[in-house]
Amino acid sequence: MGKILRREFIRTGAAGAAGAGLALSSRPASARIIGANDRIVMALIGAGRMGIGNMKNALKHDNVGVAAVCDVYRPNLEKGAAAAPGAEKYTDFRKILDRKDIDAVIIGTPDHWHALQTIMACQAGKDVYVEKPISITIEEGRKMVEAARKYNRVVQVGTQQRSGMIFQRAAEIIRDGKIGRISFVRTWNYGNEHPEGIGNPPDSAPPPDLDWDMWLGPAPKVPFNPNRFGVHPERFSSFRWFWDYAGGMMTDWGVHLLDIVQMVMGVDYPKVVTASGGKFLLQDNRETPDTLQATFEYPGFVCVYENRVCNGNPMNGHGYGIMFHGTEGTLFVDRGGLEVIPEKRRLSRDETVNRTEAVALKNEGDHHLLHMRNFLECVKSRQKPICDIETGHRSTSTALLGNIAYRSGQRVAWDGASERITGGGEAQRYLSKPYRKPWKLAV
Repeated sequence: MGKILRREFIRTGAAGAAGAGLALSSRPASARIIGANDRIVMALIGAGRMGIGNMKNALKHDNVGVAAVCDVYRPNLEKGAAAAPGAEKYTDFRKILDRKDIDAVIIGTPDHWHALQTIMACQAGKDVYVEKPISITIEEGRKMVEAARKYNRVVQVGTQQRSGMIFQRAAEIIRDGKIGRISFVRTWNYGNEHPEGIGNPPDSAPPPDLDWDMWLGPAPKVPFNPNRFGVHPERFSSFRWFWDYAGGMMTDWGVHLLDIVQMVMGVDYPKVVTASGGKFLLQDNRETPDTLQATFEYPGFVCVYENRVCNGNPMNGHGYGIMFHGTEGTLFVDRGGLEVIPEKRRLSRDETVNRTEAVALKNEGDHHLLHMRNFLECVKSRQKPICDIETGHRSTSTALLGNIAYRSGQRVAWDGASERITGGGEAQRYLSKPYRKPWKLAV
């Protein structure tokens, strides 16, 4: 591999690699044994943009079929069914889990449903591809891990950047010591939605083609509001900006960036988390902040996540990304490129980039597609995927801790081994949440 030239970019559509792990030796009685050449029968639960996109990626692979699609919103259900000709349509995901012919499910529902549906799928003997963030509380995430292990299920989390060769190459450069010792990492998302944001629609009756009570599921019963539901033709669903269903940009995008930081730096969780911010300028009905800065203290380095929604001025030309600051240089990476900027006093050590490597990275393929491929391979091999549920839980927990520090106003000291907040206080109550009856979180 060649060394990196100052401000040399490697452009890529992203790439993937097969996950490694210990083989899973047993399975529920209801699980079908899948051979290397057998057809994998899948189902989609939650036919929004990400769910349908994940399903289409699955269908690009050989010996994969989709037998069922489920959504509580009829227009989404019809779109999902159109993308999987021949699939049966359901409005209750439990009927899909009852089917013995389905091997694996894709869960693309709003975040507040991820834990319950993943656990129930594991109990039903299904392998799972679940979108990020895996949960809206840390307790939920741990229960998901317990279910995957108890029922010997393959569970892949949709933090697909781990399958991108550009991120794996960044990890290699850093682990090889090319930018020296790292004490500071910055991650960010910047944009400008000022002043209206998502607007202020009033509560109203739900559309006749939506089962609003089922959409809410374990979340508190509230009147229908178009922004809480969030489906919109020109944007990703705005349920993300309400605490009952998600965690704002911290868990929607921050989890992607923090996942790569933990992968590259070889850590599972921070020791201390602090955060500040607020909803200062947006004039909409979202609950999550329009400005947030969270600081994560790890052994030997500090990571900062920044989000602003009312000023889009980029960081070094990038609206989002990760910068690893080392003693010998700085490495920037996002889904489109990688850049190494040596410290000026070390500039003479720099040489040229290997062009063959750059072309290979660029042509390797789409990281969404390859992340799904890794999952499907593990369904057959019974190995742990590249973002196994334990890994996804750790990354989601880090993002959730950022929100806990913000919402509680506390300096959160985190015992990652026991998954407890040292000292308790207001922050403690955000580790879990009650479910609305009749839904229960049980493994």
